Amino acid sequence: MNVPEVPPGTRLLVVDDEAAILDVLATSLRFLGYEVAEATTGHDALAEVRRHAPHLVLLDVMLPDIDGFEVVSRLRQAGSQVPVIFLTARESGQDVVGGLDLGADDYITKPFRLAEVAARVRAVLRRGENGAARPLLACGDVRMNTETYEVHRAGVRVELSPTEYRLLHHLLLNRDRVLTHEQLLSHVWAFGEGDHGVLKTYISYLRRKLDALGPGLIETRRGVGYILRDRGSA
Repeated sequence: MNVPEVPPGTRLLVVDDEAAILDVLATSLRFLGYEVAEATTGHDALAEVRRHAPHLVLLDVMLPDIDGFEVVSRLRQAGSQVPVIFLTARESGQDVVGGLDLGADDYITKPFRLAEVAARVRAVLRRGENGAARPLLACGDVRMNTETYEVHRAGVRVELSPTEYRLLHHLLLNRDRVLTHEQLLSHVWAFGEGDHGVLKTYISYLRRKLDALGPGLIETRRGVGYILRDRGSA
């Protein structure tokens, strides 16, 4: 049976405090073509989501500090809608319902087959690609909900003007990619030939609001343009 090709740059976060399970899962998913980050505690999982903005989280329920349910609860409170698949030894229906009610996308009980985990991951990611209410754009701990037009950083609401919002939206769509002055002017102001000073001014506005809540994310490429990237993941 042919395994579907993984889109380049698809990032997963695997969270489990059992070293053997963590290693097997991470190694297997990397073999399939995913970029995989790892965490062994709930607090580390929250930090990794902020740092790497994964496309999906495989999350053990029983963790040594805060459990997986609390991790998902905190993610949702912070505005993150990253898809989550719970991994757990628990089998009661109440646990399953409770996890799904919190906003989890799927639930796999241990012991599991690696082929099943891979299939569930593909299914959840495919739902997101098909527009199943995943309106979130992210870079580091910055989150933009394109349905509610809300922007949060580190869980704090950031108030943006319409132009600032459009500028951040285009930067998020092209995170980790240098955008030229002309590209930004064309997409944000609808003209390719214009005053670069206007763009510089709005970049300054955006930086002031975002950098007040964390490290700088917008970098200048002198004479070329700008790039949005999470330096913590470099």
